[in-house]
Amino acid sequence: MKNFLLNETGLELSEYAVAAALVAIAVAGSFSALGNAIGVRLNELVARVGG
Repeated sequence: MKNFLLNETGLELSEYAVAAALVAIAVAGSFSALGNAIGVRLNELVARVGG
């Protein structure tokens, strides 16, 4: 039992949860920035076509 408690070779569930949360935040930020960039480009296109 002592060897099992001292064994740190694998990741724990909490470490996986933290990693998943960081990935989710990064993905959400990327999609948000990408969505804003697409919106700006579409507005520019509308202004050129409509103007």
